[in-house]
Amino acid sequence: MSKTMKLFAFDCGAPAHMSAGLWKHPQDRGHEYKSVKYWVEYAKLLEKACFDGIFFAHADGYHDVYKGSVAESLKDAAQIPIHEPSYLIPAMASVTTHLGFGVTASTAYNHPYKLAQNFATLDHLTDGRVAWNLVTSYAKSAAKNLGNGELRAHDLRYEHAEEFLDVALKLWEGSWEDDAVELDVDQSIYVNPTKVHEIQHDGQFFKVPGIFMCEPSKQRTPVISQAGGSSKGVALAAATAEVVFMSVSTKHALKKSIDTLRAKALECGRDPESIAVVQLVTVITDVSDEAAQKRYQEYQKLVSYHGGLARYSGWAGIDMGSFEEDKPLPYIETQQIQTMIDYFLKMDPSKQWTPQDIGEYMGIGGTSPVIVGGPETVANELLDWMAETGVNGFNLAPAVKFEDIKNFAENVVPVLQQKGAFRTEYEGTTLRENLFGKGRVRLADDHPGVKYRKTTEKKITSSQLEAESAIAVELI
Repeated sequence: MSKTMKLFAFDCGAPAHMSAGLWKHPQDRGHEYKSVKYWVEYAKLLEKACFDGIFFAHADGYHDVYKGSVAESLKDAAQIPIHEPSYLIPAMASVTTHLGFGVTASTAYNHPYKLAQNFATLDHLTDGRVAWNLVTSYAKSAAKNLGNGELRAHDLRYEHAEEFLDVALKLWEGSWEDDAVELDVDQSIYVNPTKVHEIQHDGQFFKVPGIFMCEPSKQRTPVISQAGGSSKGVALAAATAEVVFMSVSTKHALKKSIDTLRAKALECGRDPESIAVVQLVTVITDVSDEAAQKRYQEYQKLVSYHGGLARYSGWAGIDMGSFEEDKPLPYIETQQIQTMIDYFLKMDPSKQWTPQDIGEYMGIGGTSPVIVGGPETVANELLDWMAETGVNGFNLAPAVKFEDIKNFAENVVPVLQQKGAFRTEYEGTTLRENLFGKGRVRLADDHPGVKYRKTTEKKITSSQLEAESAIAVELI
């Protein structure tokens, strides 16, 4: 894997994402989320700056935990209203040739057969530039509207996800041989039936006996990414993920998390360096340190305390409105995102965190560390994170949508390039190549999905057989 920095924009098909109240900033363009022209412009900006890609967060539920209602989330556009991100990809891909697209999709309310078809389609349409960000879904509102009303227990969600991914890998890697599509006009054979195989999956959660409906795309399997921070989530990521998103508050905590992940990957028989780890961060930059600080102060004035707690309550599954604002929180275990509960305890174990502290912290960047400064300051800080933690790159969450990414692309990227820390041109045409090096189009040989591949032996087609028979007759 290249040692140069990996960079993704982290966004969602909604007016606002991680930050609370910043949609009110006059330069914020989040309200344009309904316009395909906006996303096309976004894609061009990212590719010009040589970003690896854009990763779309998505959730099947909404934040309705805070004060027992979705009201505060609606007031602050806390990831609602929101569009399905996969529909944005073809338009963005049509104006770019290298930019990657990560799409979040849940294992809880999809079926692996249909999801595999959706991602194969996207990989074809983007010519191999798609990643699947696997999530297990934590929101009770999603369970209420899409399921049976009950949220699976945390560990069971990951057992279900593990089998879900296994089915998808069998479909992508094992059903169709590389040369199954023959386009033999003379014999009227588009697909050779002998080169398409049933997967015969019969598991605890899924029964999928048949063949896949899609021919192999350029990557076959989309780049697999995951962001789970629990022990179960880390175990699944270590075994199967190619990209892992982390969101921790300090360099020390990030290094510890990366070391744990890579050690578990080694236990799974994988090359630990075959996993690209990217850290969530919010960067507020401008032409100078002074200008960046001034911008940051403007942002702070717009923060929505209630919008921040609406997000946090939804992620953690705890109504922060049920506690006194200025009283320390007790330790709580939750079936939702346990890492959200642990986040602040790990950030500063000596601090007695209150709902007010959390709401204020969440205002800009949500749970991500916030870096403020001019181009040189930001570049040096990001390189320090890489040097001290072993992280491969960053997932940039804008506070003011579009504007913060544009400022980073125009101000920080050139400095990183001058330092030799970031590409000036893309390594390949697929997302996997740009992440791991030219020629690495498909899953690495140590990935568990590889065991489902069918070895394509040289087989003689009917037309070739007839031709050879004719030659044999002539020789006789």
